[in-house]
Amino acid sequence: MTADPSVPTAGEPPGEGVSLHLLGGFRLLCEAVPVVVPRGLQRVIALIGLRPGATRSQLAGLLWPDASEERALSSLRTALWRLRQDPCCPMTVASDTVRLGPTVRLDVDDLVGTAARVRDGDDPRIAAGALAAGRHDLLPGWYDDWVLLDRERLRQLRLHMLEQVAGQHLTAGRHGEALDAALEAMAAEPLRETPHRLVVRIHLAEGNAFEAVHAFYVYRDLLRRELSLEPSPAMNALLDDTLAPIRQATREAVTDGPSPAGRRT
Repeated sequence: MTADPSVPTAGEPPGEGVSLHLLGGFRLLCEAVPVVVPRGLQRVIALIGLRPGATRSQLAGLLWPDASEERALSSLRTALWRLRQDPCCPMTVASDTVRLGPTVRLDVDDLVGTAARVRDGDDPRIAAGALAAGRHDLLPGWYDDWVLLDRERLRQLRLHMLEQVAGQHLTAGRHGEALDAALEAMAAEPLRETPHRLVVRIHLAEGNAFEAVHAFYVYRDLLRRELSLEPSPAMNALLDDTLAPIRQATREAVTDGPSPAGRRT
């Protein structure tokens, strides 16, 4: 593990300490300088970051699930020894537990903290980074079971956060900000109904009936094409009042049409 002076760091403020980035790919920075970490040690550092306070046995079992417990613990001891030889070592060991050092900044924690502030009802404008937070998947290209589990957990966390931000903006009448958050959630998961439902509600709140109907039919066609499904009753109910005059006019046109006897044959 060594700093890589060949990687440009222009524009990075000095004195940033150690930061660990797992969203979008593994990156370890020491005073804003990228640190070269072998892939095997990357797995150890990433798991320590995602499982704060985990015991050695827990870490070893997740990192080497096919090895015996004794061999897995031996591999972990070797990895921890190698990490602690580096001045940029991002972890601390206390008794039987291993965690990131208290000054290490983890981007996953930033996402979780932002989601917590939104969930607790903070003004969504305070969480200015909510739309960008967690935009990239956790450790793409990694397929360890523990990565897959946390990747989905963080994906769902971000989707709910964006939907909550959109709902809070909508309630406050900030329709532009609400639409930005809903569209961000839609981009993250195009087949998820909740953000599409929010987009329809936002357009209706603005009085844009055409936009609301258009958004509904775009989603309905996407759902039919990809999954052979129909929008939920809750989605359909959003447009009942908007489409009621059209449906009524259609029924009246059928009722008022020429009688069978008067039709040309």
